[in-house]
Amino acid sequence: MSAISAAGRDGPGEAFGLVYGELSAEVATATVPVGPVILQPHGLVHGGVHSLIAESICSAATALAVASEGKMAMGQSNFATFLRPITAGTVHATARRRHAGRSTWIWDVELRDDSERLCAMVRMTVAVRPAPNSADLSTPPAPDSA
Repeated sequence: MSAISAAGRDGPGEAFGLVYGELSAEVATATVPVGPVILQPHGLVHGGVHSLIAESICSAATALAVASEGKMAMGQSNFATFLRPITAGTVHATARRRHAGRSTWIWDVELRDDSERLCAMVRMTVAVRPAPNSADLSTPPAPDSA
């Protein structure tokens, strides 16, 4: 089983080509190719994409770290600061865990362009909660049949 399937499906990440790299309890990395699907009308990577990358990799890394304790992880807070635009190439994300508590983990994420320039920073808080006993977190729930 891959690390991502163990953490759960990442539908939004799949939609825009997020490629996971390292996923550990300390560091998470990923890349996203820049293309029309992630650009806002002025040709810049949309700010929400930076936030979504951060939430995806931090939630996945936290989920993998706490799953053996019968816990699950989901985004709780996402604070982004944008420094310079990315218009082409690849978005490179590196998250470093700053705090691992019983109910929250905090990560700092740097998003860089192909020239390794810092383009955005995200402070991500991930909620850690007991997983429902019957939850299979590797697949999304089935739609209601009613």
